[in-house]
Amino acid sequence: MNNILRIAIQKSGRLSEDSLKLIKECGIRFDNGAGKLKTSATNFPAEILFLRDDDIPGYVEDGVAHLGIVGENVSEESDRDVNTVHKLGFSKCRLSIGVLREHDYAGVQDLEGKSIATSYPKLLGKYLSENNVKAQIHEISGSVEIAPSIGLADAVCDIVSSGSTLLSNGLKEVETIFKSEAVMIASKHLTAEQQGLLDQLLFRIKSVQVAKNNKYILLNCPTSAVDEITKYLPGMKAPTVMPLATEGWCSIHSVINENDFWENIEKIRLAGAEGILVIPIEKMIL
Repeated sequence: MNNILRIAIQKSGRLSEDSLKLIKECGIRFDNGAGKLKTSATNFPAEILFLRDDDIPGYVEDGVAHLGIVGENVSEESDRDVNTVHKLGFSKCRLSIGVLREHDYAGVQDLEGKSIATSYPKLLGKYLSENNVKAQIHEISGSVEIAPSIGLADAVCDIVSSGSTLLSNGLKEVETIFKSEAVMIASKHLTAEQQGLLDQLLFRIKSVQVAKNNKYILLNCPTSAVDEITKYLPGMKAPTVMPLATEGWCSIHSVINENDFWENIEKIRLAGAEGILVIPIEKMIL
């Protein structure tokens, strides 16, 4: 059907939960009861397919799904002919090489002639080639971290979030070869109608993402302090300044990026701001 988007997401796990949360934050309602393999949105022309993450790039390439939300590492490793249309900012991790903790590792050239166990042979092979290192890549699926301790390989290359799994298996992280996050991929054969729906969906996603990175701030201050305070509150165009009933005082309303908030809030307070309120923004249309 040309007038509907089929969106493939991981059927379980953290990436699935974050993907469904994002879709709901975009105002798209659907029933995702346990065990469902497919569901339809009730207020947007879309269907959601619940698949294994490794299968998603292939489904999108073949056009069975028009869009997919998948880890960038999975998409790159699959090497499927799809378009990466947007980075989603969640499920961040890294693909790293780990060696035994007692190994005196001096650099990537130490891997020359070694055996490396991994579930990502293409990404690892590309990294080794770029660094002119020849090593044996031992492809396995699951339980990669135990490979050195059982004599299967000298090192591992696997997904790392906190690094605790490597440490618990007597390994240390020595090289990061790829940084990953959730991405939206799309078929290269969308119809004009499907591309229009994708554009609508991306507009909603970007509005949600921008809102998460910004806060709405309200404060009271002496009129004499307005110029100093507004230096730290640029807003979307400019802060809103309104007089209060108390003579000589006003209220300032603005939007501030969360990354700048803690750096500037003390300066704002010292400049004379009082009664500072910081409110989450649900959507933000630029």
